Amino acid sequence: MTTTFRIAASAFFVILSFFPAFGQPFPSTSSSQGFHSQVRLLSGGKQGETWLAGIEIGLDQGFKTYWRNPGESGLPPSFDWSASENVASVEVRWPAPKRYEDAAGVSYVYSHKVVLPVVVKPAAADKPVRLALTIDYGICKDICIPAHAELNVPLSDGGSDRKVIEEAMAKVPPRQPLGAKGDLAVLSVQSAGGDGPTLNVAVRVPSGTKPVLFAEVPDGWYVSTSTPDADNRFTVSVDERPKDASGPIPLTLTLVAGDKAIETQVSLDVSGQPR
Repeated sequence: MTTTFRIAASAFFVILSFFPAFGQPFPSTSSSQGFHSQVRLLSGGKQGETWLAGIEIGLDQGFKTYWRNPGESGLPPSFDWSASENVASVEVRWPAPKRYEDAAGVSYVYSHKVVLPVVVKPAAADKPVRLALTIDYGICKDICIPAHAELNVPLSDGGSDRKVIEEAMAKVPPRQPLGAKGDLAVLSVQSAGGDGPTLNVAVRVPSGTKPVLFAEVPDGWYVSTSTPDADNRFTVSVDERPKDASGPIPLTLTLVAGDKAIETQVSLDVSGQPR
């Protein structure tokens, strides 16, 4: 059921996303007004040998867009940087999302406004950098509508949006190993036994907070994550996996509690059990 919904939603999104692009020249602008949303491409100046930038998506009240892993329903944003000038690589960073559940299932979303920090490596350090982005993303309330924007901005030293980008960067979950010290940590990932591949995930969180866990696996694999039990333990179920899967399989766990978040990666074997 999950796979069927995703395939249908993806096809719908891809087909409709072509229509806004027809007949429109590539605009020389850093912002675009879309369906119940506005997208801005931010410039944050230099950071060592790289440049800081950001993608700001503002959403009307009641609307949401999706994280890099949309969950059981929804679509993640896609980015095309190919029209950029003097750019060797672009890395998008992701603040932690919120868990949202409705009749369509569990999805991982942003609401109100989100800034995705972007780290840009120039091809030549002594030449100007112009960042150009074509973005397709979903805007959802009761149904999901595809949105499209084409933006570009020159990256200059002393970028006016640096503070906004740095604030967003501080919300990106840092990576830490399994069982790390501190008040927020993924402590263990163990097989739960039973018929299907199911994992028990134990965590440590600050007192008085309610944790949320997001699990990610490679394309072709699908997992679902429970809400925490009374002891703040989660169940991660491997719902589908490729018939020709070969290990090890990376499982990325993003743990959020209060205003803190961390990211921990473990490995699964081809049957979906922890290694």
